[in-house]
Amino acid sequence: MLDSYPVLIGSERRTGSGWVHWPRASALLHTPYDTMALKARLDCGNAAASDLTDARLAARVALSTSEQGDAALRLARRAGKEWRRAPLPRRLAFAAAAYDALRERADEVVDVLVSEGHPVRVAHWELTVALSMIHPETLEHARQTLEWRTERAGRLIRLVRKPDGVVGLNAARNAGFLSSMLGLLVLTAGNALIVNAPPTAPLAVAFLYHELVAPLLDRHGAPPGTLSVLCSPSRSAVRQWLGSADCDDIFYYGPARHGARLEAECLAHGKKPVLELSGNDAMVVWRDADLEQAATAAAERYYGSGQLCIAPKFVVAHPDVADEFTALLHRRVAELHVGPPENPDVVLSAVVKRGECLDVLRDAVEQGAEHLCGGDLVDVHDKVTARGPFIRPVLLRVHGLATAGRIRAVREETFFPLMCVVTPDRADHATPEQLLDDIVEFVDGNPYGLRNSLWARDPYVIERFCDMGNGGVLKVNDSHIGCLPVLPTVGGTGLSGGTFGEANLPYLRTTRLQGISVTIDPPRTQVFDHQAAVHSASTRPPGAHRHPESEETPHEQRTDNEETART
Repeated sequence: MLDSYPVLIGSERRTGSGWVHWPRASALLHTPYDTMALKARLDCGNAAASDLTDARLAARVALSTSEQGDAALRLARRAGKEWRRAPLPRRLAFAAAAYDALRERADEVVDVLVSEGHPVRVAHWELTVALSMIHPETLEHARQTLEWRTERAGRLIRLVRKPDGVVGLNAARNAGFLSSMLGLLVLTAGNALIVNAPPTAPLAVAFLYHELVAPLLDRHGAPPGTLSVLCSPSRSAVRQWLGSADCDDIFYYGPARHGARLEAECLAHGKKPVLELSGNDAMVVWRDADLEQAATAAAERYYGSGQLCIAPKFVVAHPDVADEFTALLHRRVAELHVGPPENPDVVLSAVVKRGECLDVLRDAVEQGAEHLCGGDLVDVHDKVTARGPFIRPVLLRVHGLATAGRIRAVREETFFPLMCVVTPDRADHATPEQLLDDIVEFVDGNPYGLRNSLWARDPYVIERFCDMGNGGVLKVNDSHIGCLPVLPTVGGTGLSGGTFGEANLPYLRTTRLQGISVTIDPPRTQVFDHQAAVHSASTRPPGAHRHPESEETPHEQRTDNEETART
């Protein structure tokens, strides 16, 4: 039986305007024309009954209508008023239960991602990223920051982050699963959530929210309307949210060229923009780096054929080690090969922007870059063909920061398997200190600012890079794409996040801070003695944070059904 995901409006599953049928990516790669013909028959309603049982199909997702979008907004406004009053421990328990469910159904999640075309190795990495987002340590940080308490001069002081209300999240086409995962933290903060799955890749989003999130919200007492899941073109969904008084925040994934315009429109319509835009991540390899590990980190550029926002896009290698580092990276790139997503040795996937990749490669070579390898269009069997969906991974080398600043391969976001190693020219930097200053300035001056990474041992060099303002995340001597509990996964500065861009923890980005002071014993407290309020000793250590004894931690507060299911 074909898995079907209708439109989810509140807790009600409704018929949509049609279906997006999703064939398995391996079928598309091996028999593209026959498989696309099957999909076309099904999407257009011209299929035979036997087509629905074709083994090449993974699932289908219903397309939502504008009327269903309006209904979702109205329900969200009503439900949000109730969900925001749910005790924080209950909302944290929902997220903790989602963490457990994700671990228990890990194999299913990976299978869905592979069906969408994600290589199985990349899918397993995505699963670890998702788990880091709602890890117990992340939820503990959320507990501490969503409500902080202390006592001062007979008053209970509370700093509470209040949910913004209704958040519309437009999932990314290239990473629907991971981008929509952040919606769980939007819900944990007390917001109502409307998720729009991209019709071009809706399966993982639909699976996540239909199979895991919606049942857990019901189990934790969320009112109907707290969650709705749509599937419609991005432009129409965002337009509807902009024009609705029932939407407060727009959580948008998309290219930087759309970000500035959308930010202005959000502010004009009274919406908070939470923008996750393009990335052009830098990686720096200093002269004392562990070159073997650094080369392995740089090769993460090719995960998913470079179609990850948080992958390193270019490397600046110190002149003392640039030759050795480039050789090590070249060796790793040469070992990469294409293949079906089920192959555990494959990290390359079909490339969407093949024409742009060839244009950027040509621009780099014309401006003096060394073309070390890659650039051929190939099919799933690695056979060169003009219609090949894959690109053999490209490695370039550029000499001089000035040259690097002119070529598109370094200056722009490149969303394909192309890496550029930049070697500063010694003649351009009078002293070692000047070289460090110039590299820091080069990276810090990047108009994009998603994440950067550094490989170095010298504490002074490390601190210089830590002082940079560019980027939402900096990784030092670590996997560039690796994610950790509490550490934000996305969010950045400049073209990566807009005017208000920063590292993105959704339980902070979709809430606002309110200060509350409650006098504990009014008859005995001199509430108008303002000097005493400032100078008296606190009755609890500064920063002390404690919830009422009756409230349980997220992993202590479980329903009987959850405990039974795990047993």
